[in-house]
Amino acid sequence: MKNNNKIHSEISSYYSSKITTYGDTPQGVDWNGEEGQALRFEQLSKVISIGDSPISINDLGCGYGSYSEYLGYLYNKVDYQGVDLSIDMIDSALKRHKDKLNVNFIVSDRPNRVSEYSIASGIFNIKQERNDEEWWNYLVETLHILDRYSSKGFSFNCLTSFSDEDKMRNYLYYADPMRVFEYCKNNFSKNVALLHDYDLYEFTILVRK
Repeated sequence: MKNNNKIHSEISSYYSSKITTYGDTPQGVDWNGEEGQALRFEQLSKVISIGDSPISINDLGCGYGSYSEYLGYLYNKVDYQGVDLSIDMIDSALKRHKDKLNVNFIVSDRPNRVSEYSIASGIFNIKQERNDEEWWNYLVETLHILDRYSSKGFSFNCLTSFSDEDKMRNYLYYADPMRVFEYCKNNFSKNVALLHDYDLYEFTILVRK
């Protein structure tokens, strides 16, 4: 694995500025609103096998931990670990969830445990000044982290290269869905799903082991 300390620092600074400005809201993790956030969570959660309960989950790039709240509506028992590069994000998460059992947060680029599932929502979108090939390498290295710390599967989303050209921005990374799908098939599992049918300019990949 390459040294990504500089990229991690850039990401941390970007998201720390968002949570400082907007607080623990969807805008604080650079989403437009709660509706889109919930729709993303719905897609990512499809990696979880029906009937699994209790479940353990790592949330890479957890922000203020809103995914743990979403899971709480669906499952009676969830062992959740949120992981984020931004100290400010983790501080906000700890305050918001201070009285909750089986919910913990760490400042890191990876979990400190293997869980049944891992998810990553939105962490591949903001490349800032990085070129596409640099960001692709970072994305791939991060996928290997998700794989390593998941026993049953993992899921993640990316902005899609099929976005309307007039709405695309230079500081965002638009991934080729088929390139990502093929990489996952070749490196992680034969059971990979590509979801590109939920009316957002993005796609979700599910990897089941």
